[in-house]
Amino acid sequence: MTFIQLLASLTPIISVMLFLVLLRMPASRAMPISMVFTGLAAVFVWQMDTTFLAASVVEGLLSALTPLTIIFGAVFLLNTLKYSGAMDTIRAGFTNISADARVQVIIICWLFGSFIEGSAGFGTPAAIGAPLLVLLGIPPIAAAVVALIADSTSVSFGAIGLPVLFGMDQGLTQGGVNMAAEQIAQHGGSFADYAQFIAMHMITIDLITGTLIPLTMVAILTGFFGRNKSFKEGLAIWKFALFAGLSFTIPA
Repeated sequence: MTFIQLLASLTPIISVMLFLVLLRMPASRAMPISMVFTGLAAVFVWQMDTTFLAASVVEGLLSALTPLTIIFGAVFLLNTLKYSGAMDTIRAGFTNISADARVQVIIICWLFGSFIEGSAGFGTPAAIGAPLLVLLGIPPIAAAVVALIADSTSVSFGAIGLPVLFGMDQGLTQGGVNMAAEQIAQHGGSFADYAQFIAMHMITIDLITGTLIPLTMVAILTGFFGRNKSFKEGLAIWKFALFAGLSFTIPA
């Protein structure tokens, strides 16, 4: 692989970072421009046939319909809760459980967020959990950070298992050959058996790392955003944090 080919292969990532982060363009403009640059790189560097390029664009648009539909439902639910006043009721309910910000973060972002990830996925727990934390008085940056950290372990099986199923169907396909189908043919069994095999490996990783995520969240919350900037304050509830972690990883 030459340097030009390496640069061309990184075009989708570099262009998105350039237009979204550095130039601060809205996604509605940045993403189409990035697609054009990626298409040009595919044609002129990789010598991709324009017919295949057009087919890839259509396939990408069709593949995007699934996450867009799920995200639309989640955002629609969030706006319904907001304008109906139910969000205030939810906030009061979480406040009645505990006034401790550390506990609120774990309940909202980790436990409630994991539930939302399983039903909606695609980052919607962070989009819903962070505003809830802000309503409870947590600084916006802190709310965004802990919400994104919390939405890490549960993404393995988010959106009714789409990461596993979609990944095996699309992510393991190269040059028209599906690697999952090859593995099934080589070792025997069915697609469901292979999906379970992949899921078991994911569960093992989640059990080891995911159990510590709630403790990491509260430590970062108090260490970087707390009044006393003390990691010790977050680690002080290690029993509850580990219990919350195991409450998700063991059933998963």
